[in-house]
Amino acid sequence: MLAARTRTAAPAAAVALVLLVAACGPAAARGPAGDSAAADSAPLREQIRVVGSSTVYPFTTKVAEQLARTTDLSAPVVESTGTGGGFKLFCAGVGGEHPDVANASRAIKPSEVELCAGNGVRGITEIRIGYDGIVVAHAAGGEPFALTRRQLFLALARQVPQGDAAGKLVDNPYTSWHQIDPSLPAREIEVLGPPPTSGTRDAFVELVLEPGCGEWEWIAALADSDEGRFQEICHTLREDGAWVEAGENDNLIVQKLAANPDALGVFGYSFLDENRDRLAGATVDGVAPTFEAIAAGRYPVSRPLFVYVKDAHVGRVPGLAELVREYVSDRAIGGEGYLTELGLVPLPAAELARVRQAAAELVGG
Repeated sequence: MLAARTRTAAPAAAVALVLLVAACGPAAARGPAGDSAAADSAPLREQIRVVGSSTVYPFTTKVAEQLARTTDLSAPVVESTGTGGGFKLFCAGVGGEHPDVANASRAIKPSEVELCAGNGVRGITEIRIGYDGIVVAHAAGGEPFALTRRQLFLALARQVPQGDAAGKLVDNPYTSWHQIDPSLPAREIEVLGPPPTSGTRDAFVELVLEPGCGEWEWIAALADSDEGRFQEICHTLREDGAWVEAGENDNLIVQKLAANPDALGVFGYSFLDENRDRLAGATVDGVAPTFEAIAAGRYPVSRPLFVYVKDAHVGRVPGLAELVREYVSDRAIGGEGYLTELGLVPLPAAELARVRQAAAELVGG
């Protein structure tokens, strides 16, 4: 249920707040800081600056390269800072020292919208660019993995239930996958994944750990009776070496997996797609991470990807409007667009039409 909810829509609270700051249009929504910036026609800087998600980074980099190749505009600067780190930078203010665009592998949180508003960033346009799957991968040629979300929770949570007794938790005792389930390989549990600032980490917690944790009825009931305790149990990863924070660079995880055939790694589908000669993806709840399964919503660990544009910077940073138009064009995110070739799963037609309408309202047709 959680996977389907995230597959079809961003969290309702975040959407409501984004619409509140964006629906009135760029000029009306900016407030004093935005109005002051709009009154000055001088460019804020010569290059577009993009920060945020390492998962969205290769897609935005490709769009930036296309823009630089086909226009006289300066090439945008795209930085991989992680989704959370990107929003901190994006929401810090309006003006040349602050980024224009935030890449995100999850929807913006209400707290981040409030941070933006508190710093004068009161006009934000959300552009959903497509879908991605979060994969659990390993070196190609090794023993295949068929995992469930329950097994992944048992492997990676700091504390796990002790038998069937309600309320009983123990520090995670599992050191081998085979100890969790005899059908799994007799290999040491070592999973390389993103840090807390990563949107991929947030989505992995929501789409994998929560459903796996919720298979114990007494834990699932805590979601309503004691949400803090529920999150403490279901969201806290172990810190004894079984889960290894490998930084924001997903390519680094790919390299480490190729060098260590016993480890698993957590990252976006596009990185698996680009490295099929070196990596293989585990099935999750019986479904393999394929383009077709993600597009159809069958793969349980799928999510939307976004870019967020600072309305007050449109018209003030050369090329920002052109970047938005390029991003929503058929050649980029259409069914056979160049971002699809990089592993981005395209939006359904009706959803794509809504995204293009929002982009047109921001930058013109």
